[in-house]
Amino acid sequence: MYPHFHNIRRQVYLFLWTILIGTHASNDVYSTNPGSIGSSSFGSTNDVLNLDKIPRYAVSGYIRGQNGENLVGATVQVLAQGTGTVANQYGYYSLMLDSGEHTLVVQYLGYRPLTKTIRLQRNTQLNLVLEESIVEGAEIVVEGKRAEDHITQSRMSVNEVDIRQVKSLPALMGEADILKTIQLLPGVKNGGEGTTGFYVRGGGPDQNLILLDEAVVYNASHLFGFFSVFNADALANSQLIKGGMPAEYGGRISSVLDLTMREGNNQKHVTQGGLGLIASRFTTEGPLKKGKASYILSGRRTYLDVLVDPLIPKDAPAKGSGYFFYDLNAKINWQASPKDRLYASAYFGKDVFDFNNRENGFRFSIPWGNSTATLRWNRILSPRLFANHSLVYSDFEFGTRFTQNDFTINLNSGVRNLTFKQDLDYQLSTRHRLKFGSQLIRHWFLPSVVEGRAGDFDIATNNIRRLNAIEWSAYVRDEWDITVRWQVNAGIRFAVFQQYGPYSYERYTDATLVTRLDSVGFGPGEKVVRYPAWEPRLNLRYLVDKQSSIKFAITRNLQFIHLASSSGTSLPADLWIPSTLKVRPQIGLQYAAGYFRNFLDNTFETSAEIYYKDLQNQIDFREGAVNGFNPLIENDLVFGRGEAYGMELFVKKNRGKLTGWVGYTLSWTNRFFDDIMQGKAYPYKFDRRHDLSVVGTWVQSPRWKFSGTFVYSTGNAYTLPESRYFFEGQIIDQIGERNSFRLPHYHRLDFSAVYTPSNQSAGETAQGSGRRRYKGEWVFAIYNVYSRLNPFFIYLDNEGSLQQGTLQIQAKKVSLFPIIPSVTWNFKF
Repeated sequence: MYPHFHNIRRQVYLFLWTILIGTHASNDVYSTNPGSIGSSSFGSTNDVLNLDKIPRYAVSGYIRGQNGENLVGATVQVLAQGTGTVANQYGYYSLMLDSGEHTLVVQYLGYRPLTKTIRLQRNTQLNLVLEESIVEGAEIVVEGKRAEDHITQSRMSVNEVDIRQVKSLPALMGEADILKTIQLLPGVKNGGEGTTGFYVRGGGPDQNLILLDEAVVYNASHLFGFFSVFNADALANSQLIKGGMPAEYGGRISSVLDLTMREGNNQKHVTQGGLGLIASRFTTEGPLKKGKASYILSGRRTYLDVLVDPLIPKDAPAKGSGYFFYDLNAKINWQASPKDRLYASAYFGKDVFDFNNRENGFRFSIPWGNSTATLRWNRILSPRLFANHSLVYSDFEFGTRFTQNDFTINLNSGVRNLTFKQDLDYQLSTRHRLKFGSQLIRHWFLPSVVEGRAGDFDIATNNIRRLNAIEWSAYVRDEWDITVRWQVNAGIRFAVFQQYGPYSYERYTDATLVTRLDSVGFGPGEKVVRYPAWEPRLNLRYLVDKQSSIKFAITRNLQFIHLASSSGTSLPADLWIPSTLKVRPQIGLQYAAGYFRNFLDNTFETSAEIYYKDLQNQIDFREGAVNGFNPLIENDLVFGRGEAYGMELFVKKNRGKLTGWVGYTLSWTNRFFDDIMQGKAYPYKFDRRHDLSVVGTWVQSPRWKFSGTFVYSTGNAYTLPESRYFFEGQIIDQIGERNSFRLPHYHRLDFSAVYTPSNQSAGETAQGSGRRRYKGEWVFAIYNVYSRLNPFFIYLDNEGSLQQGTLQIQAKKVSLFPIIPSVTWNFKF
């Protein structure tokens, strides 16, 4: 009786399971073994459902390269079961498997796949080490990344950029730049000719969360936007999230650029660097205790000021003028025990621009820079539970000093925060994973401080306001393979932002700010306003077959701090301000759907995505406002909403002599402000109908590698006078509707060649000789090959005389970069 009842029960369960997974069940293999995060098995003619209770154990550990670096995002697959998992952002993985023998395949981009057979009879900690892959001959294969992850993972609108590829692509003046590379991806637009500012799916520059080892970078640009602050030699991983933002990320409404610094080689000492057209780089790394602790120290500095200054005569009026920037990255890590690992990392970067005119006693200096520091403690609480605790500091400061004779004026602004956060990963099963955590942020804002001195008199603003706020958030995210075909990645985030005093708020009768109605003041520590918010996130994936899937995402994000900017890119003079009584949090609601398919045994990855984004409480300066010179900056702001929608197409080739991608974006971006054009819709400055990027790399031989990029886009929206008239002896401009004109189409071709000498081992002798192996390469690049003079901006110029009837008004363009060749020498030993 009982065996008969047991068989009936098995058949009922099998029938219900078949209904749940749909009509495709007859071709699939299922078991109670949890499926992988996005893994499946198709094409079998057997249906298996094992309901017997089998002992299950956890296998977990870190995945590292031979140099000791954690391999973030490495995949672990269990052969013959179609199960697997992905290492978290600290290189830790965990799998729940039946007892018995299993074969694991471990893969990571740029490393040789590792196959390891284990016999699981208890919870086991297994650290895995991968070897870096080497390109042989003229054939290149992007090894170590499961190409099917593009299909099987539920996340969408995510791009991972290989730092090695960043270094080989052509770049302005030979400076490899991660921000310039992500501008080549669909859905991402640049801020103008040669700049590093980027705009994602209709968002603004402040709506991108840029993280370096979990620390916020508020201004990611050097040289007023032409170079980023990120030294490629110090970076290990980069990930851009354009949509479907996971619940652990918050504080911005457009995108996340998550960058991880390298940890340093814990096996041997290595030195590398490079000499370029405008800057030099130097990096040293090595073990503090072999296999247990390591360090890395990386620096970069421009040297045009050092080279040019001796060429300027000592009696020249501009003697003493110059510009330079520098970056310094440092990191140490220590494996205190098999379960504990400690990290400390820091970044310091600064720009200094000085101009001196000794003839009239005029001098001004503009220093600005970022500082970040991160302390992290990783702890394996159990084979299935991983915890990370972080203490993070971020700071950005901008200053300007003008001096002429006995008159001096200083303008300063900045933003600073201190964050404590904790994140936990819990592996419920191989197909079910939870991530949850919380963070507390203390914000300090210095929107604008003007001080000076004229002779014996001091000049200072009487209403200097340092704004204060606290932000707390908690989240939970559930990543679950419901069936082989359906995967859900759902999360919820709750955030509370509270501003507290000292603070004062003034109201006026109209936008002229002449007649004040009243004012409200708050003392130190007094609560000003509190904004609680729920942020739901949902990603769904339906696996059509082995080669294709359909994905959907809906996300709601809030942003509590804002960049008050009247420029087209994030400049150092722009001001960060918190949400206040008048400035409400920005809200972004994004819907996205996509079809993803691989071809020719995963040689080609393709995707087509559509999106719609609704933006609330957007910020802009009122007409006539002067950015940066009003301490009560809220009175210069107006508020409205925006919308962005479009389609993105992406084709990527992973194998062969020629690799690369083609990305195309068709998009619309509009803004609506009651105080601008009476609420009429107008295109956002970076509304570009068409945007095309073509990227290719050809490995001709072990000695030569060639890369090229081509970009084309619709010109930026622009505001120009639509007419002029003569009044009381002056020419008056009649300004047209905002952004009603278009700059000419933008296009550019770049090319680079990397030459690696064949005698790389010339400095290496027999083992034990003590001589070190030397490696070097030359990078030859041409920026703007056919010298296209793309307009940076356009202005109207008057020529002739109105009284004599010879007045002519001409629109003239200003272009920055013609064809620019560069040579860079990189070395490593």
